[in-house]
Amino acid sequence: MTLATDEAHEFVVPAETLEAKPGSSWMRPVEVISAILLLSIIGMLLAGVVSRYIFSRPIVWIDEASSIAFLWLAMLGTAIAIDRSEHLRLTVFLNTLGERKREFAETFGLILMGAFLLVVLPAAYEYAVGEMDITSSALNIPVGYRVSAIAIGMVLMLGLVVTQLFKTAKLRDFIVAAAIVLVVLAALWFLTPVLKSFGNANILIFLVGATAICLALGVPIAFCFGIATLLFLGFTTTMPLVVVVSRMDEGMSSLILLSVPVFVLLGCILDATGMGKAIVDFLASMLGHVKAGMSYVLLGSLFLVSGISGSKVSDMATVAPALFPEMKRRGHKPKEMIALLATGAAMADTVPPSIVLIVLGSVAGVSIASLFTSGFAIAMVLLIALAILARIKASRENVDGFRRPSLKLIGKTALIAAPALVLPFIIRSAVASGAATATEVSTIAVLYAFIIGVVLYGGIGLPRIYRMLVETAAMSGAILLILGTAAAMAWALTQTGFAFQLRDMLSGLPGGWFTFMLVSIVLFMLLGCVLEGLPAIVLLAPIMFPIAHAMGINDIHYSMVIVTAMNIGLMAPPIGVGFYIACKIGNVSPDEAMGAIWPYIGAMVLGLLAIAAVPWFSTALL
Repeated sequence: MTLATDEAHEFVVPAETLEAKPGSSWMRPVEVISAILLLSIIGMLLAGVVSRYIFSRPIVWIDEASSIAFLWLAMLGTAIAIDRSEHLRLTVFLNTLGERKREFAETFGLILMGAFLLVVLPAAYEYAVGEMDITSSALNIPVGYRVSAIAIGMVLMLGLVVTQLFKTAKLRDFIVAAAIVLVVLAALWFLTPVLKSFGNANILIFLVGATAICLALGVPIAFCFGIATLLFLGFTTTMPLVVVVSRMDEGMSSLILLSVPVFVLLGCILDATGMGKAIVDFLASMLGHVKAGMSYVLLGSLFLVSGISGSKVSDMATVAPALFPEMKRRGHKPKEMIALLATGAAMADTVPPSIVLIVLGSVAGVSIASLFTSGFAIAMVLLIALAILARIKASRENVDGFRRPSLKLIGKTALIAAPALVLPFIIRSAVASGAATATEVSTIAVLYAFIIGVVLYGGIGLPRIYRMLVETAAMSGAILLILGTAAAMAWALTQTGFAFQLRDMLSGLPGGWFTFMLVSIVLFMLLGCVLEGLPAIVLLAPIMFPIAHAMGINDIHYSMVIVTAMNIGLMAPPIGVGFYIACKIGNVSPDEAMGAIWPYIGAMVLGLLAIAAVPWFSTALL
């Protein structure tokens, strides 16, 4: 996967959709090491699965070794993501500026990133040195060797930021921006006694205000959270800055998150082998001749493909090129296709293996097996809502010229698609039954997809495999750094006692649990627009889940509601990031598609309200 910039946002988009952006030559060794680390993680996890389930002899050091490699992969991946400009950021405000002002804002953002790294780096070194006194239980080596990855990653990121400043920044912009940063820091230091007396008002000043300013300047989301947390702790508390690093480590190091890079790689394999296209072709042969048939095919393809890739971007990039030409030939308007593509991808985000559900399970302590089981049912509810709307819109569609395919053709496409079709069901059933963890299933799925792809779907060349490994490292690093800095901010937020005040306020709302549900829906939709799903979960899950639990709301039910709300926000213009991804993939102007998406957003909201009001949808299969 690689990055593209459109009129309003910068996002991660598969390399097959947009040409990959090469990194710096001096980062090549880092890319090679990252690729080796990713292969090592997959190899160790597969060895652990084979040893445990076939030989009944678990390898006790696998988890520790995988954890070490994982953190190093994450931090090296963050550096690669900076080198390739693949960190997720919001540029909607930057694009309202003239060219000269935008150049200054870009320079200002780079200086803020550099300042954050420069301040946190000594704390990262201190944290690593402190952890050298602790010995791991299985490998019997100092834990400091693992957490040294944070300091090394920050050194690499700082070097890349400085390099970018030398390459792109004008000297005058650099001096002015650096002076502004120094003056603001000096003013905050001078006002520290006053700020400490403000109490929870500092949450609005720093955790909200500073984050908003950084987002407006186009600073990557991970750094927005880190900068805001650093300012909050540094100028309103006496907490040592090493706490920021320790919380980043905790947010990035959960063993459950090991499945994230593996599922990202699985999405790359899906794109490279054409397994997703085989599913699309099969559904087209089954439904393409009926009214709204191609809309059903698009929705069904997103539903099934999501069960393989776990990535909305990969889903859309697989389905759109395969279906859009035929849909245009049949008279579908491009703006309607984009609207259905975007909302269909949001619908499918709860289908296992959803990376959002994996992160939610890690942060909120909810069973991933239960989330996967419930997510499948919730996606069906939303699928039906979108399919009904698609059928209404297709009431005047003329399908007289399209004949039903022969049984022979349907059988042929089914035979070709069969190996790909079984994969999402293998993933879901294995996790839901408790036969294997999400991490174990992810490695098995990668091995299965790779072997099937090589044997039946044309194979993948070694150069492309290497590019996929590096791109997976970069995307995983960008995701995990967001989780790390968001975890640090969430911890800072909880230390203020704000969580208890929010709990008391929400608990006292009239209307009981359903009013709380409605407030949660609005909150997560808004955050989904601005922050994307993962950081919103890490920030709010530790606060909102205890409140929901106290109100008697089932954890799985609440999980499905907030994930669906975030996905709707993600696709809602004018800010929703996913909407612009869909426009980029479909090569349609956002202005043209913006008006067409609202009926589909409305259908999703109606489905969400049904899910919120009827817990049975979320819990029936548990």
